[in-house]
Amino acid sequence: MIDYLIVGSGLAGICFAETAMRNGKTFLLIDDFSVSSSKVAGGLYNPVILKRFSLVWKAAEQLEYGLQFYESIEKKLGVNFVHPLPVYRKFVSVEEQNNWFTASDKPKLSPFLSLEIVTKKYNGIDSPFGFGEIFRTGYLDMNVFLDSCNHFFSTQKLLLNETFDYSLIESNQEYVQYKDIQAKHLIFAEGFSMHKNPYFNDLPLDGTKGELLIIKAPKMDLDVIINSNLFILPLGNDLYKIGATYNWSDKTSTPTPEGKAELLIRLMELLTCDFEVVEHLAGVRPTVNDRRPLVGVHAGHKNLYVLNGLGTRGVMLGPWLAKSLFEFIEQQVPLDDQINIQRFYKKRGAL
Repeated sequence: MIDYLIVGSGLAGICFAETAMRNGKTFLLIDDFSVSSSKVAGGLYNPVILKRFSLVWKAAEQLEYGLQFYESIEKKLGVNFVHPLPVYRKFVSVEEQNNWFTASDKPKLSPFLSLEIVTKKYNGIDSPFGFGEIFRTGYLDMNVFLDSCNHFFSTQKLLLNETFDYSLIESNQEYVQYKDIQAKHLIFAEGFSMHKNPYFNDLPLDGTKGELLIIKAPKMDLDVIINSNLFILPLGNDLYKIGATYNWSDKTSTPTPEGKAELLIRLMELLTCDFEVVEHLAGVRPTVNDRRPLVGVHAGHKNLYVLNGLGTRGVMLGPWLAKSLFEFIEQQVPLDDQINIQRFYKKRGAL
């Protein structure tokens, strides 16, 4: 018998598997890799919500734990996927500059917002009002992270590449039986595929489609991440990741002409240099209307758990949520009310 059977080997599943491994627990991951929003994610980590100059929920706590978590995986696997890089908010007016300085005076925001306007000029970007710098930002190269982690798990025979069949679950008080596998606990970390899950598909996982572009712009010389009407992330070799769109009605992972056109219109409003589109990507983010994740135990099956709803800030949330769920299971540490799925059942009067 193993301790954990984990369904889904994207960002959430890997974070939980790594947490289990660190704590001497046995586990097995299952994924058919047919769909993964993690693969097409921007991978940014940024503690500040720049639309309204406010702090991400539990940002400092998530950043401190998360960066140490990822860096330890880098050392273990001998790879590099964490890239600290400043985020520069492009100001569009004096009023926005003033709003920035007002926000930077707030005690919780002051550690993350620079008090100086950056006046550096970048080729291809017109910035008459300058930039505001956000500290403790950067990005994860999600492809390197996912591929290296899953390769490691595969070589250790801890990963099954197959489609999970919910009808084969046999759950009792002591363990879960799935085919010839016995596990004390079953963790569902499936992202948007949770809609197919008969145990947790009553949860309000909405899903927001996002589309990204990879462009080549030889005349642009960015060494920071630009945030404006979209983000521009330098990848090296004159390549830049551009994103992202937000579509609440289309739940497919297919890139669309409409999404590409939207990104190009916004990009051409920002850039003054030539570029070419190299790649067009799309995926459905696992989002929830109240902007909080979905973590917890099934009401009727005490060894079935969900780890989902990481949304647009999964890089920051993933390690911290995995730790929270692990401590909830192993040490009976209560889950934060804002991530616990019981918040929805209580609203419905189910408890």
